[in-house]
Amino acid sequence: MEENKNMTAVEMTADEKAQFEAFKKEQERRQRMQERKDNREAYVQLVDEQIESTIPELQALSEQIRTVKECVFDNFREVLRMKAEVMHLNKRDGQFSHTFTNSCGTMRLTLGVNTVDSYLDTAEDGIAMVKEYITGLAKDEDTQLLVDTILRLLSKDQQGNLKASRVLQLKQMAEKTGDERFIEGVEIIMEAYKPSVTRQYIRAEVKDTETGAWKYIPLSVTDA
Repeated sequence: MEENKNMTAVEMTADEKAQFEAFKKEQERRQRMQERKDNREAYVQLVDEQIESTIPELQALSEQIRTVKECVFDNFREVLRMKAEVMHLNKRDGQFSHTFTNSCGTMRLTLGVNTVDSYLDTAEDGIAMVKEYITGLAKDEDTQLLVDTILRLLSKDQQGNLKASRVLQLKQMAEKTGDERFIEGVEIIMEAYKPSVTRQYIRAEVKDTETGAWKYIPLSVTDA
């Protein structure tokens, strides 16, 4: 009651009341805008703090992965040399990945390089010889089918290169025909094959003792 006695009633006209209400709404609007602005600034600050603390950690992790990767390939360099010697492998075999399993059959490691199919200009000479061979083949429905198949195998990708897997199919077809010109043309294409190495990779696996299934060891931030 004492508090109510100290309060003074203010009489306002309808116009004054409307102005006061508008003033209150404007004050509330400004307050909301300021709060949203403060929240945005706090968000930006939080993002900056987290990025600046996270990136160095990821850089350190990347450097560790790079170091371990180089170490693994260095350690297996002699193994790969011995494999090539023992298995009588050579560069023309085109083996770009190597898988090793321990004697117990519980651990498996694959070392390899990703490649992009690429050919020397001499491949065009081989392609011309193959096309010369198939020019006079289309005499009936069966031979037309063979011609179409060969032409599909000679089709190039978006980078203008033949697919190595298709050239291998072409080789099998040439050997079946026994035509020397066809076989020589395919040989020229294969000799011109010079794949471009893009990056080295490592895949590590361990066998599940309960199920016997191979399980990959995640070696990237995405897989881990």
